[in-house]
Amino acid sequence: MQRIRLDWLDAAGVELACLRLDLIDPLVSGNKWFKLAPHLRAALASGARGVISLGGAHSNHLHALAAAGRRFGFATVGLLRGDAQRTPTVDDLLAFGMELHWLGYGGYRARHQADFWQPWLARYPGFHPVGEGGLSLTGAEGCRALVEMAQAQLAEIGWQDFDAWWLAAGTGTTLAGLVLGEQGRRPVHAALAVPASHGVARQVAALLDEACCPQRHYQLVESARGGFARLDEPLRQFILATERDSGLPLEPVYTGKALMALRDFCQGGHLPRGSRLIFVHTGGLQGRRALMGADYTQN
Repeated sequence: MQRIRLDWLDAAGVELACLRLDLIDPLVSGNKWFKLAPHLRAALASGARGVISLGGAHSNHLHALAAAGRRFGFATVGLLRGDAQRTPTVDDLLAFGMELHWLGYGGYRARHQADFWQPWLARYPGFHPVGEGGLSLTGAEGCRALVEMAQAQLAEIGWQDFDAWWLAAGTGTTLAGLVLGEQGRRPVHAALAVPASHGVARQVAALLDEACCPQRHYQLVESARGGFARLDEPLRQFILATERDSGLPLEPVYTGKALMALRDFCQGGHLPRGSRLIFVHTGGLQGRRALMGADYTQN
């Protein structure tokens, strides 16, 4: 847990601490392990031959899955959005031994259809399928542990309690996990790093319905800034200034957008003075390379 001091937080009278999930592991980074771990346990218990999942050319989820496959010795297959391309992430996926298939854009949109997995599991029999970004109640349940993790570290930063959560939302899986873990005690604010057309609101509601969760204290805050994985100059300057002033590394797809949305939220007077928030650093720093340069290292 890291206390974050920035001028705009001080001006708003808001205290912020960051749960540094990016420091958990250099490859299986951030919230990805919490979403993947229950799937990997289920795959192991069922005797699965490998794991197959979906993502884009910069996917943090596929990057973590491929790295876990190399480390723990199981086969991985990635189904990718769009046409074949080379990115630093794709190069890593191949180096980690993941077998890749490019679905185009129309083929990728079919991922929500009921029969989507049928031909792929026929091609890769015995593989365990995992939704895009770990999207599933299984993945959300894995993220419930973040609530206890944060509470266990409050004393280290001199806090007895806090008022709310703030994080980025890509599929809504981690958001749903925090809502499940909190059971209405504290609100969870999620900055939408993707356009509304990606269906995050619907996905979160479906996960909570599946979990029969009666207490749903959360808010979605628009922060896509015109599209997914787009870096405009104000966002770039915000990330660079925040890193300089706080020492907190950010990337422009999720964490940078989320913290910038929190700044706007504070400046809009939407949080009471004296509020204490925990910002979840969801990792994904490997995705920074394509947009902001190669200042990411892996071990």
